[in-house]
Amino acid sequence: MKGFNILLVFLFGVFSCLGQQETNSGSAEFYGDEFKVTSLSNKDDVMKQFASMPVSDSLNLQFKTKVKEVCKVKGCWMIVELPQGEQAMVRFKDYGFFMPVDILDKEVVLNGLAFVEEMSVDDQKHYAKDGGKTEDEIAKITAPKRTYSFEASGVIVPN
Repeated sequence: MKGFNILLVFLFGVFSCLGQQETNSGSAEFYGDEFKVTSLSNKDDVMKQFASMPVSDSLNLQFKTKVKEVCKVKGCWMIVELPQGEQAMVRFKDYGFFMPVDILDKEVVLNGLAFVEEMSVDDQKHYAKDGGKTEDEIAKITAPKRTYSFEASGVIVPN
């Protein structure tokens, strides 16, 4: 029985380390699919691509940005910073993973598809409610809007 307990402790230690990877600046945690940073776009280039992209087009990208908001319900989406005061809504491929809710203002590396969409009033209100907005703020949402979006297949959060 003692050997079995030692094995359990060892396996617990191994599995608790999964999702951790060493980077040049220390350790990082992966969410979703692990990926290698190959062609990191800078935020200004990402903004230019978003601004010129027609609705329903998409582009494979990797870029580093700061987290501005995370779904307070379960981390099922986040909003990240773009240049010129713009933001992008990030959702996760097939809702296969969620983000910790305590990563506000952290730099993350996103890997996935950037696209532009027309977000309906109902969707805007849903995300506003999940984000903890007040009823007054939610009531002010009355028209669809063009939004910058990203479907992340993987996210790296440096520790």
